[in-house]
Amino acid sequence: MAPPSQQLVFAASSTDAGVAAWDLRTGAEAIRHRPCASRPRALVAVADRFLAAAQAPAGNSAPIYYYHWDKPQVAVKSFPTEPIRALIADPEGSYLIGGGVSGDIFFWEVATGELLVRWHAHYRDVRCLALYDLLLVSGSEDGSIKVWDLITMLDELARSEAKTPYLYSFNQHALPVTDIACFHGAIAVSSSEDRTCKIWNLSEGRMIRSISFPAIIDSIELDPRSHIFYAGGRDGKIYVTAMGVDVTSQGSGDSSILGALDDHSKGVTSLASSTDGLLLVSGSEDGSVRVWDTRTQQVTRKFKHSQGPVTNVLIVTPKRVNLPPLQPLRKVCAANGEVEPQAVILPDPENDVHIAEYRSSNLLERCLDSLQQHGNSSLFDSGASTLNGMPNQLGTEWRSKYLELQDLFVHQVLGQTPSSMDT
Repeated sequence: MAPPSQQLVFAASSTDAGVAAWDLRTGAEAIRHRPCASRPRALVAVADRFLAAAQAPAGNSAPIYYYHWDKPQVAVKSFPTEPIRALIADPEGSYLIGGGVSGDIFFWEVATGELLVRWHAHYRDVRCLALYDLLLVSGSEDGSIKVWDLITMLDELARSEAKTPYLYSFNQHALPVTDIACFHGAIAVSSSEDRTCKIWNLSEGRMIRSISFPAIIDSIELDPRSHIFYAGGRDGKIYVTAMGVDVTSQGSGDSSILGALDDHSKGVTSLASSTDGLLLVSGSEDGSVRVWDTRTQQVTRKFKHSQGPVTNVLIVTPKRVNLPPLQPLRKVCAANGEVEPQAVILPDPENDVHIAEYRSSNLLERCLDSLQQHGNSSLFDSGASTLNGMPNQLGTEWRSKYLELQDLFVHQVLGQTPSSMDT
């Protein structure tokens, strides 16, 4: 019998204490990657093949570091044109997306290190990013949230012809957006320093409800098993919150908050859930990491990272793939005509691991091929059916059925009737 895969908890800090990793089963520290000093939302596991961490600015330098699972030192350093505040990868690990301090969004291809596109998204720092299939959701220091169709953003002609580069722009948060998470059915949840979490319908471009909290919420994590989410507060509590209670009509958020997990002495900065939803990991400004059993709501393990605050936590089952040697940093032309050093990671098709049940990069490739043939790029446009080789009439019918199913899903998740959705 093959040994079970090792499941690790990773935690990073804004101080240069490295990325610590603990074995979730034994509690032993597995490895510590150094150096690393990352702000919240800046650490990502790229398809469970390696770690990427955007560094907090130190002098004139703010690189992105890549780490192998079994080597403590930095494997590759990249140097974007500006500090990257938020960093995510698509589930297949084909792309890295970064949010910069200028409000720009950067879209890199992992295999080549090439910067495919860069665009100005917000007036201030991009603090958080989330993906739902081919939709990118960004939240900013300026309090705004924007939804981007990646097909459009990767097509220069479509960008130039679009009335606005984004699909939707939300401005209901009064203060900076701190985190965003996406749920099945094109539902997103955002948190803000205005002490609210807001639920959005991404396919229709509207806010469904707003939930108030006793403290500022800095992090959110969705429960994959049910229609609840966890909200990490600056008061050290993790609020267990239901999506499906219509608090707007009741004027209070109390009925949505089902309970609270309370074991941190300072603010909860980051949350991560296991794929089965049975474990929740929390990181805090008190420098500690907690592992929670979500069924009993009890702490099962406690880890100490460092004297500094924990800013990022991940639950990862590392894939021990034989990546080819990392190529040295190379320079490519940036949009402003200057040269920019970037990293190159070349995947080995024979040794790479296929991520089942998710084909975002394959779909994106088909979409881009179709754009070249048909010149259509809007994800929610009726003509998007040509991406699957169907005529426009069938595409219109497909889109109608899709929206009907999506709308039904939203009703079920949020416990609404169609009439209440319009209030």
